[in-house]
Amino acid sequence: MIKIIALSSIFAYALNTFILARQFKQPSMQRTPLLFGWLAVALHTLYISLLCVKNNGFSFSLSSVASLNVLGVALVLLLIALTKPVEKLGLLLFPLAAILLGLDASFHLTPRLLSVHTGAMAVHITTSILAFSLLTVAAMQAILLLLQHKQLKTHPPSRFILFLPSLQTMETFLFQMITAGVLLLSLSLGTGFLFLQDLFAQHLVHKTVLSLLAWVIFCAILIGRKGYGWRGRVAVNWILAGFMLLFLGYFGSKFVLELILSH
Repeated sequence: MIKIIALSSIFAYALNTFILARQFKQPSMQRTPLLFGWLAVALHTLYISLLCVKNNGFSFSLSSVASLNVLGVALVLLLIALTKPVEKLGLLLFPLAAILLGLDASFHLTPRLLSVHTGAMAVHITTSILAFSLLTVAAMQAILLLLQHKQLKTHPPSRFILFLPSLQTMETFLFQMITAGVLLLSLSLGTGFLFLQDLFAQHLVHKTVLSLLAWVIFCAILIGRKGYGWRGRVAVNWILAGFMLLFLGYFGSKFVLELILSH
């Protein structure tokens, strides 16, 4: 039953990707419906919930964490798309969500359950996932913004330009997401320092240091935007650098411990 739910979610992700791809071929000013995206996220949530029931808790293995994080990213994108024209990012995100969900459903890594569940731990985990989700959407937006800058130099405008919102809209929304992501990342790091005793233990030190470095970079980006007018390629490069540090902090150590050192 759990596998069927996972496959149904993957199919819904693929179907909404197909709908977005069709509009890419025939650009229009109309917003692309994301009904199948919502269905995919609902089924994805049900899949993770049933796994938690089966394992008596959430498994913090690499595949499960990746699946949960991409679910968070997809949900954030869908919620933002209710008011902002960002649904085109689903063309990149939905296939990734389908792939990571498929890997989680296919590979049975040893469940890694938390021995202690506290309110502080729940806040730390929730804010970490939300911060990563928002900053992932921001990184995807930054990549599209970089491509949009390059495409503006071509005449006539390519189909890609017609597919995206205006450059000003894209850039304004990008920094709004960065601001919200930094606030959540600050809360995540703050709760970690206040309530977790082993934040600099050997198995967490890489995540802590890399997350702190990412936080510094994202704060510098916001200061540079406000005080020095950073925009375009300079801002995008720093955003992607900060995201890569955050990504390595969240998944790098898990990848090494679970898929390399375990063999």
